[in-house]
This record gives sequence, C-alpha cells and structure tokens, in this order.
Amino acid sequence: MTFRSRLILYALLTSLTSLSIDALLPGLRQIGLELGVAPPLSTHHVISLFIFGMAFGELVIGPLSDAFGRKQALLGGLCVYLLGTVVALFAQSLEMVLIGRFLQGVGVSGPKIATRAMIRDQFEGDAMARVMSFMFTLFILVPMLAPALAQALIALAGWRSVFVAYFVIAVLLGAWVAARHPETLPVARRIPFRPRLLFLNARRILSSPRVTLLIIATGLVFGAQLLYLSTAADLFFEAYGVTESFPLYFAALALAMGLASFINARLVQRLGVVTMARAGFIGLTAVSLLMVVATFCAEFVLPFAVFLTLLSLAFFAIGILFGNLNALAMQTLGNVAGFGASLIASGSSLVATLFAVGFGGFYSGDTTYLAVGFFAAGLSSLVLAEIAIRRHELPVVGVTV
Repeated sequence: MTFRSRLILYALLTSLTSLSIDALLPGLRQIGLELGVAPPLSTHHVISLFIFGMAFGELVIGPLSDAFGRKQALLGGLCVYLLGTVVALFAQSLEMVLIGRFLQGVGVSGPKIATRAMIRDQFEGDAMARVMSFMFTLFILVPMLAPALAQALIALAGWRSVFVAYFVIAVLLGAWVAARHPETLPVARRIPFRPRLLFLNARRILSSPRVTLLIIATGLVFGAQLLYLSTAADLFFEAYGVTESFPLYFAALALAMGLASFINARLVQRLGVVTMARAGFIGLTAVSLLMVVATFCAEFVLPFAVFLTLLSLAFFAIGILFGNLNALAMQTLGNVAGFGASLIASGSSLVATLFAVGFGGFYSGDTTYLAVGFFAAGLSSLVLAEIAIRRHELPVVGVTV
C-alpha cells in the first residue's frame, strides 16, 4: 500500500469511533421516545456506555496486538463491533441498546488501538505526530458530515437504520484491511500473551510518571469533548430551540477541530510536539475561563452567537491537542507500544467517562455545566501535562520472557 492509501485507511478506521458516537446524536431523542427512559438510565448513556466499553476493550486489544500482530487484533475487534451492532439493531428496550453499545465500544478498540500501534511501528517522535495530525484532519470530516447524513437516514428509515450503516461500514473496512494491509509487527518482536507478562509490563508502563500524568491529561481533554457530545442534542434544543439545523452547527464546530489538526500537521515538525501541545493546553484553558465568565455575566445561558464562537475556539485548541497528546504519551514506549497504547487509551477513556458523567449530572438546560467543565478540564490537564513534559525519562522496555 502507498503512504497515501495507508493514511486514508488509518483515518477511516480511526473515524469508526467518531462515527459510532456522532451519527447517533440526532437519533437520541427518538430512541428515548420509542423505547422509553426510566431513571437512572437516560439516552446520555448511549454515548457514555460506548466509551465505557472502549475502556475495557482497549485493555485487551493492545496485548493481543503485541502477541498476535496488529492485523489480527484489528479484525477481531471489528467482529465484536459487528456483534454489538446486531444486538442494538434488534433491541426492544433501552437496556439492550446499551448492551449493544457497550459491545460496540469494546469492539471499536480493535481498529482504534491497532491503528495507533501500526503507526508507532512505522514512525517516531515529531513524524508520528505529523502522521496522526494528517489522519485526524481526514477523519474530522466524519463528525462534520455524520450527524447531517444520519438525520436524513433517520427521517427516512428510523434510528435503527444507523446501525445498519454501522454494520455495512465495518464489514467494508474489515475486508480492505484483510485484503490489502500488511502486518507491521514482525514475529520476532511479538510478546506472548501471558498474565504475568501483562502485569509486569503494565507496572513498568504505569510506573512512569510521565506516561501516567499524560494519560490523565488526555482523559480530561477527551472528557471535555465527551461532556459536550453526550449532552449537545439536548442543550441545543432546550437552551436555544435548535432541532433540524443541529447537524449544521455540529459540523461547523467539528470544522474548527479539523482546521486545527491540519495546521498542527503543518507546524509540528517545525516547532515540535511539545510547543504545539503547550499552545493547545493554554488556549483551551484561556477560552474556557472566558466561557465561564461570560456564562455568569449572561445569567447562565450564553447568547447563541457567543456560545458558538467560544465553543469553536475551545474545539480548535482540542484539535491541536489530539494529535500531539498521543504522540507525547507514546514517545517513551519501547517494545510495548501495543500494550502501552492500550493503557493510554483505556485509562484516558475511563477518566473521560467519569469526568463526563460527573459534570453531565449538573446539566439543567443552560451552559453553566459545560463552561465549568471545560475550564476544569483545561486547567487540570495543563498542569499535569506541564509536569509530565518537564520530566526526562528513559524509554520503557517491556518484559518479553
């Protein structure tokens, strides 16, 4: 495969995670009306349970990719994803939808983690950050287009048609990988799948303060985004009366992230991953502080134009961060890149879920919870990442026997 075709494939595989979240947003209210919502469950959990499933799947996929190769782990994850898709497609209750979503989250870890490990096998340092940024630039088209296309699909055939689309896309991506992509992890570099080795290597990876701090920082940034995603449909409807045009505003906000990823890809090899990441953290913190002040001045509901402007700036900062945070966290991983990617992704997903569920509980139809949540995530991640960046550590070498 050429470099360009691999980049496109990596972007599509990575975008399956975003697609599985964003395409369902216009259908959450319809799911709640058809299946009924009874406390403590709500349609917000359709998003959070998917991320929670990822936190579990990511722990397994990484070691499997280190033991059996990236390609096998990726295809195995897609099979679990297809199972979860079928469960949700034929669900007759919200509980069964949530079970299906959990399985989808476990399964989507295959393409998510294996793709990162494939990139780590082939690139290092600033070059890896550049590849990830270009990949994020391509995959950002998904949150721009998915809600609008899904809303049209839901209008024609109901919310279950989205799961049919998930099934078809996963099958096509799996066939492309199976037929065209080579294995990037030689047999000589594989680490046997043994509980003792997993425990020893997990301890080595997590005993690195740099890696652990960056896991938490990544989770907080992802948590801010997840907080928005899980409540966006309700917030736009209840605070601003936006329904049919929701996908257009959602796409405009996603465009800010795409633009940031593109700019980062152009600048990261010139300025360095640390400089770009630091700029992203400072930007997110400053914009979210402004959002908090403006929210209280506006008596808890920002004017719509101000809300969109500040949120666009916040997502621009997050777009700068996403390509760099993973590269920073994986810089010191040696022969345990697959398992390391698992722990980074799983740990950050768990932190993000707890953060989003915690702050989402304060949602009351205004913008206060979002402004405070973004500021808490921005400031905390800035401090943690700055501590981590200033630490100079030797590469983590995993135990292989």
